Amino acid sequence: MSYAIKYDIGDFERSLGELIKKLENRAPLMREMAAAMGDAVEENFAQQGRPAWMGWSPAYARQRRGGKILQKSGRLAASITQYSTNDEATVGTNVKYARIHQEGGEISIPARSQKAYYRQNKDGSVG
Repeated sequence: MSYAIKYDIGDFERSLGELIKKLENRAPLMREMAAAMGDAVEENFAQQGRPAWMGWSPAYARQRRGGKILQKSGRLAASITQYSTNDEATVGTNVKYARIHQEGGEISIPARSQKAYYRQNKDGSVG
């Protein structure tokens, strides 16, 4: 008595071929991914950060006159761009301070001069 097992993989090969063709043209998928990432960034600005922030100190809130937490001038939010190709989806900005806002870190600010300059009036008084 002999047994034979036969496999017909024609349907599998056809399906695999269709999948490979879809994966060769990834540009529409990458475009959708870039759009989704761009929407997420816009939503972060709209919600003023996620998760929610602690909030400003009362003194700083008065100084900012109730403005948005993540925006002072709107420059960073306006600079967000999307880019996609067949192989990549990117959302980013060319604003230099964006990285420190996203990742944190130290900012080096040079020390200010301690010199004081006074104007001397013709009569010798200062002021």
